[in-house]
Amino acid sequence: MLKKNFDISKWEVDMDELDNRLLSALHRDARASLSELAETLGVTRTTVRSRLQRLKQSGEIVGFTVLTRQDVAQSPVRGLMMLEIEGRGTERTMARISAMPEVRAVHSTNGSWDLIAEISTDTLAELDEVLFQIRRMEGITRSETNLLLSTRKGRM
Repeated sequence: MLKKNFDISKWEVDMDELDNRLLSALHRDARASLSELAETLGVTRTTVRSRLQRLKQSGEIVGFTVLTRQDVAQSPVRGLMMLEIEGRGTERTMARISAMPEVRAVHSTNGSWDLIAEISTDTLAELDEVLFQIRRMEGITRSETNLLLSTRKGRM
């Protein structure tokens, strides 16, 4: 059931329980064959194929990806560092921070903070050193860091 959403000019899918179960199975193993998915879901391969095609055409599924060992191996010390950047140096600062091996991602944002850096290290001492290096960068005027204590994966 495709319907036109005129606000954003994209096709949307009315998702049902089978679509949600299919997406959950793909989150667990995006390389699962049609036969494996059909068996897991208790439907035919044809049903799985048509559902996948519909979800891709509607834009609900925008791609498939690979997780590496590094993606799932979490460093024991993880934190989010919120940063305020002076003037127009956000892009330059973002590039410098992104190049640091301990930085997993850098996000631009709105509100009080200009950037949020996700940082992972093996020890608190290493995290402290990374935070010190970032705070010393030209253009950074203020920062706040929060340690991540636990993480639960949500549906993407």
